[in-house]
Amino acid sequence: MIKEKKVLSIKKMAIVGVLGGISIVLGMTPLGFIPVGPTRATIMHIPVIIGAIMEGPLVGGLIGLIFGLFSIFQAITNPTPVSFVFLDPVVSILPRVLIGVVSYYVYKWSKNIGEKKTIWILNSIYGAIIAYLTYGIYVNIKDSQSIWLVLMNIGLIGATIALASYGKKKFRDKAIDVIMSAAVGTLTNTVGVLSSIYFIHGEKFVKSLGQNPEMARKIIFGIGVANGIPEMIIGIIVVANVIAALKYK
Repeated sequence: MIKEKKVLSIKKMAIVGVLGGISIVLGMTPLGFIPVGPTRATIMHIPVIIGAIMEGPLVGGLIGLIFGLFSIFQAITNPTPVSFVFLDPVVSILPRVLIGVVSYYVYKWSKNIGEKKTIWILNSIYGAIIAYLTYGIYVNIKDSQSIWLVLMNIGLIGATIALASYGKKKFRDKAIDVIMSAAVGTLTNTVGVLSSIYFIHGEKFVKSLGQNPEMARKIIFGIGVANGIPEMIIGIIVVANVIAALKYK
């Protein structure tokens, strides 16, 4: 007799529920927004990436679906001048489902990268993160912002250095799998959401921000850079440490 293989086991359904719930909690509390560099990063997409790496694209996609549905719920229950864009499933749901799918396949693909390339890419990523965080400290001090923001960025620099050291020892040649997955998964969210907004609701979105609709491309691109970079930084740090604890014991 051939034993039927369950596509979605009880374990996977439990992981979907737990990580989906974490994503919602992050969105409903300040925990989901962390000061990184000169801006703030959302980490609501991180449970999607973790689920995809640990259990595959289906689990990641389902967690992303929960994330997307919660975005619609927030747009309805806590509206802002630009909330109308998140009532569109193409903006709020599709990119979030794709986070899980893309993260998993990038994770699988990056296993084929050689050790020398891995070391070079990792050092470049860590160097870029530290440079960005250092710039954030400079901006915060120059603008006389809260000492909390400065301390947070100093702490993240320390976490990045620790990650580089720990990853080299713990991950060996596997670190690039997780880091590439976290980086590309984060970009999938940022680029997917903002490109959907631009092509479908661009002028109306920018007008709702009180800006010139003719500057839609420049403004939305600026939002992408301001949010995408810090989100990628925090995504790499959190995902790498969580996966190190769970997968590479």
